[in-house]
Amino acid sequence: MAAPNRPPPRSRWPRWLRRRPMETIATVLIAAGVVMLLQPFALILYTYSFATTLAGVVMFTAVSKFPE
Repeated sequence: MAAPNRPPPRSRWPRWLRRRPMETIATVLIAAGVVMLLQPFALILYTYSFATTLAGVVMFTAVSKFPE
C-alpha cells in the first residue's frame, strides 16, 4: 500500500528571509566591500570598505543558519 502524496511542510519564515536570497545579498555586500577596497578614486569608499566587507561576512555567517 502506497503512502498518500503529501505536500512538503510549509515554513513559517517569510520567503525573503530564507537562506538563498539572503546569502545572495550577503555575497553582493562582500563583493562590494572588496571593490571599494581596491578602487583608487574615492577615499571615502576605501574608508568604509572594511566595515562593508565585515558586515557582509557577519551577515553570511548568520544567514547560513537560516532554513532553506
